[in-house]
Amino acid sequence: MLRKKGRLAFAAAGLLLAAAAPVWPQGASRPAAPKAATSAKKATATGARSTGTVSGKTARRGASSKLFSRRGEDVEEPPECAIDQVKTLPGSHEYAGDFIEATAMEPGADDQDVFWALTADLSEAVPADRRFMYISKTTDGGETWTPVSRVGSSYFEAQIGEGLRNGFIVAPGGRTFVLTTQKGAFEVVSQPGTTSAVIRSIDGPRVPDGPSKIPLTKKPGEPVRANVALLSSDGGTLYLGFGYFDRSPQLYVYRRGASGNWVSDRRITGLPSQMDLLSIQFDDPKAVKPHFMYVGTGDQAYLLNMATMRWSRVDGVGDDSAIHGMTVVGGLHIAACWGVYNPVGPGMVSKVTSPTFLIHPTTDEAGPNVRAYSVDVDPARLNRAVVTSITGVYVSEDSGRNWRRVNALPEGEYRTAHFDADGSVLVSGMPGTFLMRPFDEICRPRLRRR
Repeated sequence: MLRKKGRLAFAAAGLLLAAAAPVWPQGASRPAAPKAATSAKKATATGARSTGTVSGKTARRGASSKLFSRRGEDVEEPPECAIDQVKTLPGSHEYAGDFIEATAMEPGADDQDVFWALTADLSEAVPADRRFMYISKTTDGGETWTPVSRVGSSYFEAQIGEGLRNGFIVAPGGRTFVLTTQKGAFEVVSQPGTTSAVIRSIDGPRVPDGPSKIPLTKKPGEPVRANVALLSSDGGTLYLGFGYFDRSPQLYVYRRGASGNWVSDRRITGLPSQMDLLSIQFDDPKAVKPHFMYVGTGDQAYLLNMATMRWSRVDGVGDDSAIHGMTVVGGLHIAACWGVYNPVGPGMVSKVTSPTFLIHPTTDEAGPNVRAYSVDVDPARLNRAVVTSITGVYVSEDSGRNWRRVNALPEGEYRTAHFDADGSVLVSGMPGTFLMRPFDEICRPRLRRR
């Protein structure tokens, strides 16, 4: 959507004990909105003292700072612990221009430091003819980025919910991508030495003639909005979802045609929901022929048996739960509205019930019913997980049973996260994109008696 500047402010709940406020260069207080380039590689230049590198990433050192007081106790940030803002993404860097709305790795890839990101430079401060979506690549876990492809406004609609729920995947080889927007689905083929890309439309359903179930922003004959996208590990089969709050979600299977373009093979029928498709995963992303597909909709999580093509509900998910995100690393984890779910068994989850999440940005109320947008698990350390939400970022070190809020991040809504090979975490949202190491011993919260 066209992004208007604004920030949701809220107070940290006194019940929560988490990482403390960041150390900003030269002892300055935290700005209202991230402005300065404080990438870890630029820490020394901006005034913070560098102490060397940890697994290839620069560690910063600065003066410790107090977060909040509770019953005569001060919570302090250790001086070696800091969070670094990433400012190497392309675009204007206006409001939400550095927000990574989706990340993608090559199917079957193991190197967590090599992946691609989708950003949308759609701030109202950016002239209409300069609004683009960017595909960028990192090889160092998100510290630095190289623009790969730029997608112009003729392929998306900035005025209608764009830049928040675009599907984005990368094909084997890292040269071609699939992007879903309000105007349908597209294959983006990057070109060496330039961000100009070859963009091919992928045929999908069109808005039918006649009255619709609800008022639509599109005219008959125009492409139906594309949403979720999933690719088999060999790159040979593509799954695309379509629909936009029109109570008619559709899921199609595509294969490569004789000319190399994606061609619709069939529609998957029987989807037991009339709500939008929001998330999608295979039970085993590395398998060429996975056994199951998980699909999250605006009201529930479902499982598709890939052999029988029959649908069933994921057991344990509460009613009226919009499934914003999911991961199958270490089992099925779900980020929903309202709540976070941990795996119990195949096709089974249980809700986190501990009252450790802030419920709303404008209150101090804590509980389990958080509006969560994504959940990620460290593939090398399965006990570690991170959740992004409307009230910030939360981390767990015990396989999702207990969570603590990362108060060191600027306040705001966060949407995506990615674990690097060394245990660092890249998180992104409306306040920007940040690299953090919340699981390091030095970064744990501490209490000091007055």
